[in-house]
This record gives sequence, C-alpha cells and structure tokens, in this order.
Amino acid sequence: MTNSAALLRERIQVTLGTRCEPAFLSKKRLEESLPSVVGEIPRGALTEIAGPPSSGRTALLHSLLAASCAVPEFCALLDANDTFDPESAAAAGVRLSQVLWVRCGGNVESAFKAADLLTQAGGFGLVAIDLGDSNEKRVYRIPLTIWFRLRHAVENTRTVVVVVARQINARSCSALKIELSRNRALWKGRLLGCLLDGFRVTAQTVRKHQTQERQFHIEP
Repeated sequence: MTNSAALLRERIQVTLGTRCEPAFLSKKRLEESLPSVVGEIPRGALTEIAGPPSSGRTALLHSLLAASCAVPEFCALLDANDTFDPESAAAAGVRLSQVLWVRCGGNVESAFKAADLLTQAGGFGLVAIDLGDSNEKRVYRIPLTIWFRLRHAVENTRTVVVVVARQINARSCSALKIELSRNRALWKGRLLGCLLDGFRVTAQTVRKHQTQERQFHIEP
C-alpha cells in the first residue's frame, strides 16, 4: 500500500505540476493555513465531525490529515463509500505517501472494524472514518458497543480517531463533537466579473457539555 501510495503521489505531481506544492509546505506555514479548530482535536479520544454537503467537512478532514503528515506521522483513512479524492487531498497539503487508504465499498461496519484493528495495532497518528456519503439510517443503527469499543481502543494512546458523517450521532461516546454548517458564499470582484472565493462556515464544538462557535473560510 505504501509503494502504491508513493507511485500515486508521483503521478499526481506530474499531472498537477506546481499546484502540488502545498503538499510540501513547512509545518509552520501549514499550521497557519488551517482552521483553529484543528488544534483542538484531542489525542487518545474519539471525535465526531458532521455537516451537510459543502459545509467544509471534507476540507477539515484534509486539514487534519495534512497536519498529521506534517508532524510527521502516518495516517489511516477508512473510506466507507470510496469517495476520497487523492488529487484534492494532495493540493490541501496531504502527503499521500503517509496515508493508508482503505476502501470499504459502502460497508459501514467494515470501516469501523478496520478502524478498531488499526487503532489497536498502533503506529498511526490519525485514524479517520469517512461516512460523509453513507446512509444516515445505517450510521445511526451502528451498535453502541462498536462506538465504545473504538473509544476504548484509542484510550491511553497518542492517536487521534475521527469519524466524519452528515449528522452528529447523539448516542456515540465521542469526547468532542464538531458540527459544521455553511453560512454563505463569498465572491471576489463585481457584477459579471465576480468569481467564487469560497464559503463562510460555522463550526459549533461541544466538549464536556460546553458549546463554542466560530467561523472560518474554506476555498471552493
């Protein structure tokens, strides 16, 4: 998998040229470009990130992967519905050679089982489960025992475990919940010459029953 990821990165570099440069930014420059919420993701705990399409959830996931790669650490991405786009991730600063990409073919249960195994195996700074395009009813029906097993697996480790979905699961045992919502589109220029400059996104975080809200800008 490592060799294939490295080969994929080389092909992306050839195709994208200078657009692939963000993948090799210094750690300082990379941290400056990330939303401040990234620095609050706890290690040794389970975090949920939720939001509808175009709310910034993928951008935040890419930011987490990029930040972990910059440490440097290895990451594992459990792609429940095979929606991960390596080209976009590389442009966001993710070093693909440091990412184990597991495609789950639409099987949500397999994604959680793989995450559990990888977390217990150790060696990963970040283990992320992307359920963003999964059926919400299937995600809600995930047994509590699976959530608690994953939380127990990551306890007393330096690993960050993140679950990305459309909605926050009220039954889960996550230490941090981040709910994203898109406020409005941002435009550059005037009248017929204006261009889409990104979106203004609100992130509401809940930790130990305390809620905070902040806004940040994501590029289109």
